[in-house]
Amino acid sequence: MTDFEDILGEAARWHDEGRKVAIATVIATWGSAPRPVGSQLVVDETGYFIGSVSGGCIEAAVIEDALAVLAEGRPRIVEFGVTNQMAWEVGLACGGRIELFVEPLE
Repeated sequence: MTDFEDILGEAARWHDEGRKVAIATVIATWGSAPRPVGSQLVVDETGYFIGSVSGGCIEAAVIEDALAVLAEGRPRIVEFGVTNQMAWEVGLACGGRIELFVEPLE
């Protein structure tokens, strides 16, 4: 069993328990990205999460996006990278960019 299967299995278990669940998946990377395409982060409605999409660089921001997706009930695509303005806030210190698809588990 891979980490990918464990994360989705845990998401299914949370969903079966009646928890609202969102899944964030890396769908594209450019440059030096800390996690490959297909990496996932699963978030419940309380903000509890498992998995990783960046090794910790942007997880807090992705959790906020996941909670917004759960509140709205609609998926979204989000992108993170380094800009001069974001370099000290949320970004990828490695200099890469990643694009994520964040969706509610239904």
